[in-house]
This record gives sequence, C-alpha cells and structure tokens, in this order.
Amino acid sequence: MLDGSALWYLSRATGVVTVVLFTVVFCLGVITAGRRRPEGHAATVVMGVHRWLSIGMLAFLAVHIVTAIIDGYVSIGWLAVVVPFVSDYQPLLIGFGSLAVDLLIVVMVTSYLRHRIPERFWRGIHWVSYAMWVVALVHGFMMGTADQPGLRLTTLACGVLGGAAVVWRTIVTHADRDRRELINAQEWS
Repeated sequence: MLDGSALWYLSRATGVVTVVLFTVVFCLGVITAGRRRPEGHAATVVMGVHRWLSIGMLAFLAVHIVTAIIDGYVSIGWLAVVVPFVSDYQPLLIGFGSLAVDLLIVVMVTSYLRHRIPERFWRGIHWVSYAMWVVALVHGFMMGTADQPGLRLTTLACGVLGGAAVVWRTIVTHADRDRRELINAQEWS
C-alpha cells in the first residue's frame, strides 16, 4: 500500500510526465497542422506518434489526478476534477487543472467523433488545444513545489518548447502559399 509520501511523489512525478507528454503532443499537433504536415509515410508515423503519446498522456494524467485526490494531505474532491474552482485546496490553481481537463475532454471526444462531424467543426474545437496547453502549464508551474525548482524548470522548458512550435507555425511559410501569392501578384493582360 502506498503511504502519503509515496502518493505525493507519485502525484508530482505523473504531473511532470503529463506536462512533458502534453507538450510533445501539442508540438506535434502544431507542426503537423494545416499545409505544413509531413507527406506520405512520414505523415502516418507523426500522426501515429501524436495519437499514441496522447493516450500515454491520458494514462499519466489519470494517475496524477487519482493520486492527488486519494493522498489526503490536502482536500481535493472528485468534483474538483471537472468543475473548475470548487476545490477546498488552492481553488484557483486546482481550477486551472480542472479547466484543462474539461478542455481535454472536449478535444478528446471530438477527436473520436472526427469522422462523424464536419472537418471545420473538428478543426475549430482543436484550436482549444492552445488554451488547454497554456492553462495546464499555468497549473503545473504554479502548483510546482518551490523547494523543488526542477519541477518548475521542467514546466518552463515545456513552455519554451511549445512557444517555439507556435512561433514556427506562425512565421514559416509554405511553398504552395508562396507560389499562389506570386501568381496573384502577376499582372494579367
């Protein structure tokens, strides 16, 4: 049986692994979105890694949530997992975590329904991933233990990595778009 100390360490460790996996999944999604996605076999591999890491992230997230609740050192109820800002302990910070879980549920459900819903709807819902990732980072950073700076540094590194992926997606052009702009700029007689 796990005692309080082991549960605390397990909760922290799975939280860190979750934020790292979430960041990798987020970056893969950002990189493969739109017209910048890999082609052929590379696309299959990247999307497969994206999906499998998502499942792994969900497993670590589940352990993180369960161990945080059953630890008992602080009072976090089961309702606080899905209803933001109702926790007795750190309602704002736990609320950020539950908000990220709620957004994750929406993205996950629509991903499973992807072939049954319009592509635009699915893509629009997937944009929520940006907010979900930021909210999860805030939760992870603020809940990180002050006497263990490695936890906060890991979250900061995830923020830098994800931010770099978003910047890359914003500034990198695509050859097809560049070619269309050149054609549109030509004078037609």
